[in-house]
Amino acid sequence: MPVYEYRCRSCDTTFEARRPMSQSSATATCPEGHEAGRVLSVFASQRSSAGEAAPAAKSPGVPCGADCACH
Repeated sequence: MPVYEYRCRSCDTTFEARRPMSQSSATATCPEGHEAGRVLSVFASQRSSAGEAAPAAKSPGVPCGADCACH
């Protein structure tokens, strides 16, 4: 089941809930018991100039290559 992010309209609390896709746009109840609406979550991904996935964090003391995203 997917995880969706919601924000409470009363106490401004943001929380996540697992729900079926058919219920994704329905209101949810926050931990305080108020009605909450779904928030559009943002997912970020980084790619190198060659179109390959960017490497994970480098090990300390290991030099980066020319395509490194940390420069």
